[in-house]
Amino acid sequence: MAGKSKVTVVGAGNIGGTVALHLALRNYTDVVLLDIVEGLPQGKALDILESGPIERFDASVVGTNSYEDTEGTDIAVITSGKPRQPGMDRSELLNDNQEIVSSVTEQLVEHSPDCIIIVVANPLDAMCHVVMETSGFPRERVIGMAGILDTARYRTFIAQELDASVRDVFALVLGGHGDTMVPLPSMATASGVPITQMLSEDKVDEIVQRTRQGGAEIVDLLGSGSAFYAPAAAIVEMIDAILLDQKRILPCAAYLQGEYGINDLFVGVPVKLGAGGVEEVIELDLTDEEREELEHSADDVREMVEVLHS
Repeated sequence: MAGKSKVTVVGAGNIGGTVALHLALRNYTDVVLLDIVEGLPQGKALDILESGPIERFDASVVGTNSYEDTEGTDIAVITSGKPRQPGMDRSELLNDNQEIVSSVTEQLVEHSPDCIIIVVANPLDAMCHVVMETSGFPRERVIGMAGILDTARYRTFIAQELDASVRDVFALVLGGHGDTMVPLPSMATASGVPITQMLSEDKVDEIVQRTRQGGAEIVDLLGSGSAFYAPAAAIVEMIDAILLDQKRILPCAAYLQGEYGINDLFVGVPVKLGAGGVEEVIELDLTDEEREELEHSADDVREMVEVLHS
């Protein structure tokens, strides 16, 4: 690839701005921050750019209201859409965000037909379907960001409970990005020791429940708006894995075609992320209970997708 790669972030809100900053600090890609609000992406991009002499990066950061500036994008991140408000379920955003995400996808694809798209807009799994259908892209190139964020919350709560470093906690969350997500206690460990050996069943259940409510907990605390620091970090971990061809195994929303017995549906599962996008879907050996929970979560996603098509 000649010169630096290019990442376009659509939506210059809190998540978009934070992603742009993280990427600029990494200094291996140029960044385009796009929004329909005039002045907003330009202002944030200029502010980030002016931190370059201090943080010692010279990546280009451009704010724009025009898709022409996104030409030749390698990875596009769609954060645009209406955010959740306190007490609001992700599914309530369905119709409004379907229109926004569909329009954004059309314009991105027109200027960058070979890009990989990372979907962040809610309800996440349903919006992945909108992007895939609108773009006509193969499943490798449409990926939803949810599992890394949900897993990070899960790992945080486990580490707090164990009074251990989060760096030593491994955990996985599968399923849809919502109340039916499936944190897997059977696969959660601290330095290889199962958490089920260190914590009571009640305590594990409590952590699982808090993980499921992780986004809502922050929405309620903030009073307006939703989480953005951890979601941005999760997005950037995916971008690192793809642009640097790291072959990371990370939980993401991927389009399943028979894996886990699920067909034609975006569901959160571990995938191998590399230069080709989703290079492999990793199938785990789940317990009967976990498989049942995953199927229940997939049914929830399917219902939302059916609403999109009705």
